[in-house]
Amino acid sequence: MIKIGLDTESLHLWFQNHRMDIFGFIETAHEFGLDGVMINIISDYGLDPEWGTLGSNAPEHLARVKALLDKYNMYCEIATKGIGYDHLVKVLDVAEAIGADIIRTYIPITLNCSADRKTGGEGKYDLGKIRLDFDPAVFDDAAESLRKIIPELQKRRIKIGLENHEYETSEELVNVIKEINSPWIGLHYDFGNSMMAWEEPEQAARNMAPYTVTTHFKDHIIIPCPDDKYGYVVCGVPAGQGNMDLPGLLKIILDNSAITRLNLEMCYPYCAQFKRTPGVGGVEKVGEGCFKVEPPLFNPDVIKPNQYYYPQEISAELLEEFLKKQMDGARASAEYTKKLCREYAGR
Repeated sequence: MIKIGLDTESLHLWFQNHRMDIFGFIETAHEFGLDGVMINIISDYGLDPEWGTLGSNAPEHLARVKALLDKYNMYCEIATKGIGYDHLVKVLDVAEAIGADIIRTYIPITLNCSADRKTGGEGKYDLGKIRLDFDPAVFDDAAESLRKIIPELQKRRIKIGLENHEYETSEELVNVIKEINSPWIGLHYDFGNSMMAWEEPEQAARNMAPYTVTTHFKDHIIIPCPDDKYGYVVCGVPAGQGNMDLPGLLKIILDNSAITRLNLEMCYPYCAQFKRTPGVGGVEKVGEGCFKVEPPLFNPDVIKPNQYYYPQEISAELLEEFLKKQMDGARASAEYTKKLCREYAGR
Protein backbone atom coordinates (compact mmCIF):
# COMPACT_ATOMS: atom_id res chain seq x y z
CA MET A 1 0.00 0.00 0.00
CA ILE A 2 1.22 3.47 -0.87
CA LYS A 3 2.08 5.57 2.19
CA ILE A 4 0.42 8.98 2.57
CA GLY A 5 1.94 12.06 4.17
CA LEU A 6 0.78 15.61 4.89
CA ASP A 7 2.66 18.74 3.81
CA THR A 8 2.73 21.60 6.32
CA GLU A 9 1.41 23.92 3.57
CA SER A 10 -1.93 22.15 3.99
CA LEU A 11 -2.33 24.05 7.28
CA HIS A 12 -0.39 27.19 6.43
CA LEU A 13 -2.83 29.49 8.22
CA TRP A 14 -2.42 27.54 11.45
CA PHE A 15 1.35 27.98 11.32
CA GLN A 16 1.31 31.60 10.19
CA ASN A 17 -1.05 32.61 12.99
CA HIS A 18 0.72 30.60 15.69
CA ARG A 19 -2.15 28.19 16.25
CA MET A 20 0.14 25.24 15.55
CA ASP A 21 3.83 24.37 15.63
CA ILE A 22 5.68 21.47 14.05
CA PHE A 23 4.88 19.17 16.97
CA GLY A 24 1.17 19.91 16.78
CA PHE A 25 1.33 19.33 13.05
CA ILE A 26 2.90 15.89 13.42
CA GLU A 27 0.23 15.03 15.99
CA THR A 28 -2.46 16.19 13.56
CA ALA A 29 -1.06 14.08 10.71
CA HIS A 30 -1.06 11.09 13.06
CA GLU A 31 -4.65 11.88 14.09
CA PHE A 32 -5.61 11.90 10.41
CA GLY A 33 -4.23 8.36 10.14
CA LEU A 34 -1.36 9.34 7.84
CA ASP A 35 2.09 7.82 7.52
CA GLY A 36 4.42 10.79 7.25
CA VAL A 37 4.99 14.52 6.83
CA MET A 38 6.68 16.96 4.49
CA ILE A 39 8.05 19.94 6.40
CA ASN A 40 8.21 23.24 4.53
CA ILE A 41 11.21 25.30 5.63
CA ILE A 42 10.52 28.32 3.42
CA SER A 43 10.02 31.75 5.01
CA ASP A 44 6.48 33.09 5.17
CA TYR A 45 4.22 35.37 7.18
CA GLY A 46 4.70 34.76 10.91
CA LEU A 47 7.23 31.95 10.44
CA ASP A 48 10.89 31.60 11.28
CA PRO A 49 12.72 33.55 8.54
CA GLU A 50 15.11 30.69 7.81
CA TRP A 51 13.45 27.49 8.97
CA GLY A 52 9.78 28.17 8.22
CA THR A 53 7.33 25.70 9.75
CA LEU A 54 10.18 23.64 11.26
CA GLY A 55 10.85 26.57 13.59
CA SER A 56 14.53 26.03 14.31
CA ASN A 57 17.60 23.99 13.45
CA ALA A 58 18.82 23.88 17.06
CA PRO A 59 20.04 20.34 17.80
CA GLU A 60 17.73 19.86 20.79
CA HIS A 61 14.74 21.01 18.73
CA LEU A 62 15.56 18.67 15.84
CA ALA A 63 16.02 15.80 18.31
CA ARG A 64 12.50 16.40 19.65
CA VAL A 65 11.09 16.45 16.12
CA LYS A 66 12.80 13.16 15.28
CA ALA A 67 11.65 11.58 18.53
CA LEU A 68 8.01 12.41 17.76
CA LEU A 69 8.34 11.11 14.20
CA ASP A 70 9.91 7.91 15.54
CA LYS A 71 7.15 7.55 18.12
CA TYR A 72 4.58 7.30 15.33
CA ASN A 73 6.90 5.51 12.88
CA MET A 74 6.44 8.33 10.39
CA TYR A 75 8.55 9.08 7.34
CA CYS A 76 9.73 12.64 6.80
CA GLU A 77 10.57 14.75 3.77
CA ILE A 78 11.66 18.38 3.60
CA ALA A 79 10.46 21.12 1.24
CA THR A 80 12.77 24.03 0.47
CA LYS A 81 13.56 26.32 -2.44
CA GLY A 82 16.75 27.21 -4.24
CA ILE A 83 19.63 25.21 -5.66
CA GLY A 84 22.66 26.93 -4.15
CA TYR A 85 25.27 24.53 -2.77
CA ASP A 86 25.71 26.15 0.67
CA HIS A 87 21.95 26.35 1.22
CA LEU A 88 21.41 22.72 0.26
CA VAL A 89 24.19 21.54 2.57
CA LYS A 90 22.46 23.29 5.50
CA VAL A 91 19.19 21.62 4.53
CA LEU A 92 20.92 18.25 4.27
CA ASP A 93 22.26 18.69 7.80
CA VAL A 94 18.71 19.19 9.06
CA ALA A 95 17.40 16.31 6.95
CA GLU A 96 19.94 13.95 8.49
CA ALA A 97 19.09 15.12 12.00
CA ILE A 98 15.36 14.38 11.67
CA GLY A 99 15.62 11.36 9.37
CA ALA A 100 14.30 12.94 6.15
CA ASP A 101 15.43 11.08 3.04
CA ILE A 102 14.00 13.32 0.29
CA ILE A 103 14.30 17.08 -0.20
CA ARG A 104 11.94 18.90 -2.50
CA THR A 105 13.31 22.06 -4.05
CA TYR A 106 12.77 24.16 -7.15
CA ILE A 107 14.63 26.50 -9.44
CA PRO A 108 14.27 30.05 -8.07
CA ILE A 109 12.38 32.20 -10.53
CA THR A 110 14.65 35.24 -10.30
CA LEU A 111 17.42 33.20 -11.88
CA ASN A 112 15.61 34.25 -15.05
CA CYS A 113 16.51 37.89 -14.44
CA SER A 114 19.88 38.99 -15.74
CA ALA A 115 20.70 40.99 -12.58
CA ASP A 116 20.01 37.98 -10.39
CA ARG A 117 22.10 35.67 -12.54
CA LYS A 118 25.03 37.96 -11.83
CA THR A 119 24.43 38.07 -8.07
CA GLY A 120 23.47 34.41 -7.57
CA GLY A 121 20.16 35.26 -5.88
CA GLU A 122 17.89 32.59 -4.53
CA GLY A 123 14.60 34.09 -5.67
CA LYS A 124 12.04 36.34 -4.03
CA TYR A 125 9.66 35.25 -1.28
CA ASP A 126 6.44 36.39 -2.94
CA LEU A 127 6.43 35.20 -6.52
CA GLY A 128 2.75 35.99 -7.07
CA LYS A 129 3.32 39.12 -9.11
CA ILE A 130 6.12 37.75 -11.28
CA ARG A 131 5.29 36.59 -14.81
CA LEU A 132 7.78 35.82 -17.51
CA ASP A 133 8.85 33.23 -20.02
CA PHE A 134 12.19 31.65 -19.28
CA ASP A 135 15.49 32.30 -20.90
CA PRO A 136 16.36 28.65 -21.63
CA ALA A 137 19.82 29.24 -20.20
CA VAL A 138 18.29 29.16 -16.71
CA PHE A 139 17.91 25.40 -16.98
CA ASP A 140 21.51 24.90 -18.07
CA ASP A 141 22.59 26.99 -15.07
CA ALA A 142 20.37 24.91 -12.79
CA ALA A 143 21.81 21.61 -14.00
CA GLU A 144 25.35 22.88 -13.51
CA SER A 145 24.56 24.10 -9.99
CA LEU A 146 22.79 20.91 -8.92
CA ARG A 147 25.63 18.67 -10.08
CA LYS A 148 27.79 20.15 -7.32
CA ILE A 149 25.59 18.72 -4.56
CA ILE A 150 25.50 15.14 -5.88
CA PRO A 151 28.50 13.88 -3.82
CA GLU A 152 26.79 15.10 -0.64
CA LEU A 153 23.51 13.44 -1.61
CA GLN A 154 25.28 10.17 -2.34
CA LYS A 155 27.23 10.27 0.92
CA ARG A 156 24.14 10.97 3.00
CA ARG A 157 21.78 8.72 0.97
CA ILE A 158 19.30 11.55 0.49
CA LYS A 159 17.57 12.41 -2.79
CA ILE A 160 16.43 15.71 -4.26
CA GLY A 161 13.11 16.05 -6.04
CA LEU A 162 12.96 19.06 -8.40
CA GLU A 163 9.39 20.37 -8.48
CA ASN A 164 7.28 21.77 -11.29
CA HIS A 165 6.69 24.91 -9.27
CA GLU A 166 4.09 26.86 -11.30
CA TYR A 167 6.57 28.25 -13.84
CA GLU A 168 8.28 25.26 -15.44
CA THR A 169 6.69 22.95 -17.97
CA SER A 170 7.26 19.23 -17.53
CA GLU A 171 9.36 19.07 -20.69
CA GLU A 172 11.69 21.77 -19.40
CA LEU A 173 12.23 19.92 -16.12
CA VAL A 174 12.68 16.52 -17.74
CA ASN A 175 15.43 18.02 -19.87
CA VAL A 176 17.19 19.25 -16.72
CA ILE A 177 17.04 15.78 -15.15
CA LYS A 178 18.35 14.15 -18.32
CA GLU A 179 21.22 16.61 -18.40
CA ILE A 180 22.12 15.96 -14.73
CA ASN A 181 21.76 12.18 -15.20
CA SER A 182 22.07 11.16 -11.54
CA PRO A 183 20.00 8.70 -9.49
CA TRP A 184 20.20 11.17 -6.60
CA ILE A 185 18.26 13.95 -8.34
CA GLY A 186 14.81 13.29 -9.73
CA LEU A 187 11.53 15.13 -10.09
CA HIS A 188 8.82 16.16 -7.68
CA TYR A 189 5.49 15.86 -9.49
CA ASP A 190 2.98 18.38 -8.20
CA PHE A 191 -0.44 17.26 -9.41
CA GLY A 192 -1.72 20.81 -9.97
CA ASN A 193 1.18 23.20 -10.52
CA SER A 194 1.42 22.56 -14.25
CA MET A 195 -1.86 24.42 -14.69
CA MET A 196 -0.19 27.74 -13.83
CA ALA A 197 2.17 27.11 -16.76
CA TRP A 198 -0.82 26.38 -19.04
CA GLU A 199 -0.06 22.66 -19.13
CA GLU A 200 -2.50 19.79 -18.67
CA PRO A 201 -1.73 17.86 -15.45
CA GLU A 202 -2.05 14.60 -17.40
CA GLN A 203 0.63 15.64 -19.87
CA ALA A 204 2.89 16.67 -17.00
CA ALA A 205 2.25 13.36 -15.22
CA ARG A 206 3.14 11.26 -18.27
CA ASN A 207 6.30 13.24 -18.93
CA MET A 208 7.48 13.40 -15.31
CA ALA A 209 6.46 9.99 -13.92
CA PRO A 210 9.55 8.03 -15.00
CA TYR A 211 11.76 10.51 -13.13
CA THR A 212 9.48 11.20 -10.14
CA VAL A 213 10.81 10.55 -6.63
CA THR A 214 8.20 12.45 -4.60
CA THR A 215 4.89 14.28 -5.00
CA HIS A 216 2.39 16.91 -3.96
CA PHE A 217 -1.18 15.61 -4.24
CA LYS A 218 -3.80 18.35 -4.58
CA ASP A 219 -6.93 19.52 -6.39
CA HIS A 220 -7.74 22.73 -8.29
CA ILE A 221 -10.48 24.71 -9.97
CA ILE A 222 -10.36 27.91 -12.07
CA ILE A 223 -12.25 30.93 -10.79
CA PRO A 224 -12.79 34.44 -12.18
CA CYS A 225 -10.49 37.20 -10.94
CA PRO A 226 -11.25 40.49 -12.73
CA ASP A 227 -8.19 42.14 -11.18
CA ASP A 228 -5.86 39.62 -12.79
CA LYS A 229 -4.15 40.09 -16.14
CA TYR A 230 -5.81 37.00 -17.62
CA GLY A 231 -9.10 37.41 -15.75
CA TYR A 232 -8.84 34.04 -13.97
CA VAL A 233 -6.72 32.33 -11.33
CA VAL A 234 -6.06 28.73 -10.30
CA CYS A 235 -7.73 28.02 -6.97
CA GLY A 236 -6.93 25.24 -4.50
CA VAL A 237 -9.76 23.18 -3.00
CA PRO A 238 -9.91 20.06 -0.82
CA ALA A 239 -8.88 16.91 -2.66
CA GLY A 240 -11.75 15.38 -4.57
CA GLN A 241 -13.75 18.63 -4.69
CA GLY A 242 -12.08 20.16 -7.77
CA ASN A 243 -12.02 19.50 -11.49
CA MET A 244 -8.78 17.55 -11.72
CA ASP A 245 -8.94 13.87 -12.66
CA LEU A 246 -7.16 12.74 -9.51
CA PRO A 247 -7.86 9.00 -9.95
CA GLY A 248 -6.50 9.11 -13.50
CA LEU A 249 -3.45 11.16 -12.53
CA LEU A 250 -2.69 8.92 -9.57
CA LYS A 251 -2.82 5.85 -11.81
CA ILE A 252 -0.36 7.41 -14.27
CA ILE A 253 2.09 8.29 -11.50
CA LEU A 254 1.88 5.02 -9.60
CA ASP A 255 1.99 2.87 -12.76
CA ASN A 256 4.98 4.69 -14.24
CA SER A 257 7.17 5.63 -11.28
CA ALA A 258 8.84 3.89 -8.35
CA ILE A 259 7.38 6.14 -5.64
CA THR A 260 6.06 4.55 -2.46
CA ARG A 261 4.61 7.74 -0.94
CA LEU A 262 2.02 10.37 -1.75
CA ASN A 263 2.29 13.75 -0.01
CA LEU A 264 -0.98 15.62 0.40
CA GLU A 265 -0.58 19.36 -0.09
CA MET A 266 -4.09 20.72 0.25
CA CYS A 267 -3.70 24.30 -0.96
CA TYR A 268 -7.01 25.64 0.34
CA PRO A 269 -7.82 28.42 0.58
CA TYR A 270 -5.32 29.81 -1.90
CA CYS A 271 -5.17 31.14 -5.44
CA ALA A 272 -2.27 31.30 -7.91
CA GLN A 273 -1.87 33.37 -11.03
CA PHE A 274 -1.07 31.93 -14.42
CA LYS A 275 2.68 32.51 -14.62
CA ARG A 276 3.51 31.89 -18.27
CA THR A 277 2.13 33.04 -21.60
CA PRO A 278 -1.00 31.11 -22.68
CA GLY A 279 -0.04 28.21 -24.93
CA VAL A 280 3.46 27.70 -23.49
CA GLY A 281 2.38 24.41 -21.91
CA GLY A 282 -0.06 23.50 -24.67
CA VAL A 283 -3.26 25.04 -23.25
CA GLU A 284 -4.40 28.28 -24.86
CA LYS A 285 -7.37 29.29 -22.68
CA VAL A 286 -9.59 28.32 -19.77
CA GLY A 287 -12.96 26.62 -20.19
CA GLU A 288 -12.68 22.84 -20.42
CA GLY A 289 -11.68 19.88 -18.25
CA CYS A 290 -9.61 20.90 -15.25
CA PHE A 291 -9.52 24.41 -16.74
CA LYS A 292 -13.32 24.70 -16.42
CA VAL A 293 -14.36 27.96 -14.75
CA GLU A 294 -16.24 27.76 -11.45
CA PRO A 295 -17.71 30.47 -9.18
CA PRO A 296 -15.41 32.07 -6.59
CA LEU A 297 -15.24 30.22 -3.28
CA PHE A 298 -16.21 33.32 -1.32
CA ASN A 299 -18.19 36.49 -1.92
CA PRO A 300 -15.80 38.78 -3.86
CA ASP A 301 -17.35 41.81 -2.13
CA VAL A 302 -15.98 40.40 1.14
CA ILE A 303 -12.68 38.89 0.02
CA LYS A 304 -11.05 38.73 -3.41
CA PRO A 305 -9.27 35.64 -4.73
CA ASN A 306 -5.84 37.23 -4.39
CA GLN A 307 -6.58 37.71 -0.67
CA TYR A 308 -7.46 34.06 0.11
CA TYR A 309 -3.95 33.12 1.22
CA TYR A 310 -3.71 35.84 3.89
CA PRO A 311 -7.27 36.39 5.20
CA GLN A 312 -5.76 37.71 8.47
CA GLU A 313 -5.16 40.92 6.53
CA ILE A 314 -8.93 41.36 6.11
CA SER A 315 -10.55 40.70 9.49
CA ALA A 316 -10.17 38.57 12.61
CA GLU A 317 -13.64 37.10 12.04
CA LEU A 318 -12.79 36.00 8.51
CA LEU A 319 -9.52 34.48 9.71
CA GLU A 320 -11.37 32.27 12.18
CA GLU A 321 -13.68 31.08 9.42
CA PHE A 322 -10.75 30.29 7.15
CA LEU A 323 -8.88 28.44 9.91
CA LYS A 324 -11.85 26.15 10.46
CA LYS A 325 -12.39 25.61 6.75
CA GLN A 326 -8.71 24.77 6.26
CA MET A 327 -8.64 22.19 9.04
CA ASP A 328 -11.91 20.63 7.86
CA GLY A 329 -10.59 20.61 4.29
CA ALA A 330 -7.33 18.96 5.30
CA ARG A 331 -9.18 16.25 7.20
CA ALA A 332 -11.57 15.63 4.30
CA SER A 333 -8.63 15.57 1.86
CA ALA A 334 -6.84 12.97 3.97
CA GLU A 335 -9.90 10.73 3.96
CA TYR A 336 -10.35 11.13 0.21
CA THR A 337 -6.68 10.36 -0.46
CA LYS A 338 -6.71 7.26 1.72
CA LYS A 339 -9.84 5.99 0.00
CA LEU A 340 -8.40 6.63 -3.46
CA CYS A 341 -5.18 4.78 -2.62
CA ARG A 342 -7.15 1.83 -1.26
CA GLU A 343 -9.14 1.68 -4.47
CA TYR A 344 -5.97 1.74 -6.54
CA ALA A 345 -4.39 -1.04 -4.49
CA GLY A 346 -7.50 -3.18 -4.82
CA ARG A 347 -8.01 -2.82 -8.55
